[in-house]
Amino acid sequence: MMEAVLQDRYGSADVLRIEEIARPRVAPGQVLLRVRAAGLDKSVWHLMVGRPYLLRLVFGLRGPKLRVRGSEVAGTVAEVGAGVTRFSVGDEVFGIGIGTFAEYAVAREDKLALKPTGLSFEQASVVAISALTALQALRDAGKIQAGQKVLINGASGGVGTYAVQLAKAFGAEVTGVCSTSKVDLVRKLGADEVIDYTAEDFADGAHRYDLIIDLGGNPSPTRLRRALTPRGTAVIAGGEEGGDLTGGMDRQLRAMLLSVFVGQRLVPFICKENAADLEVLKTFFEAGSLVPAIDSTCSLSEVPDALRRLEAGAIRGKLAVIPVAS
Repeated sequence: MMEAVLQDRYGSADVLRIEEIARPRVAPGQVLLRVRAAGLDKSVWHLMVGRPYLLRLVFGLRGPKLRVRGSEVAGTVAEVGAGVTRFSVGDEVFGIGIGTFAEYAVAREDKLALKPTGLSFEQASVVAISALTALQALRDAGKIQAGQKVLINGASGGVGTYAVQLAKAFGAEVTGVCSTSKVDLVRKLGADEVIDYTAEDFADGAHRYDLIIDLGGNPSPTRLRRALTPRGTAVIAGGEEGGDLTGGMDRQLRAMLLSVFVGQRLVPFICKENAADLEVLKTFFEAGSLVPAIDSTCSLSEVPDALRRLEAGAIRGKLAVIPVAS
């Protein structure tokens, strides 16, 4: 048996509860992890509340198909399933699992990598989805080049904190956009310039950027274009503008349609989870080019309060959930 954070219906943090349940069974191609830490960010909140509602077509109409929350993970391999060749019992790994707000969780072999040397379990647990999103948005969707002027909108969030550092590692001149209380964090991450969106509009036309990574922001495609060079690229990787039904997907569709008629590239983006890019990130961490930005840690019982803080915008970077006190 093990403790886990469970959810049977969509709603506020009040729908979460801690229960003892059976350990998950390992299927072929999977490993069982003793969870040492798990990452918590806005994606967990979206699945908790079931918004945008289109998410429910995939994750469950009336309630979540998977009752245990959490996906980012770092831990120790406790058991390997049939066909697993990359890992052995005792290996320390990080990546993406299933129901990681628990003492044990299963994960597919092709969504894990060995934990970067020098990172704690807490640090490694907040990497996978956020850093993969940042890497792929910059490298694949944005086609980033050294010397470009790059703007990260949402620079203090889970993805943004990695995007700032990765853009610098790729040799770009980086401007980060965030709220007043988080300006110091973004500057410490290496941003050359920081814009406080409560005092300044990055899309006022005064400055132009070769590449914009828009993370969970609400600027319309037209506003983003005003901040781009004539042949610039805007990668749209989230947002709430579409409301409860479609969320950021509405804005991504409009951007894709508009892109056909203009010289600038407006690119909708969704992260692809894979072990190869986890290995790429591992090299960045081990080279010292990336450092996880952790706001704080919490226990399983504190997850509801942590999600309330996240909803209120009080989190800088990521939260790490520690299932069992060391």
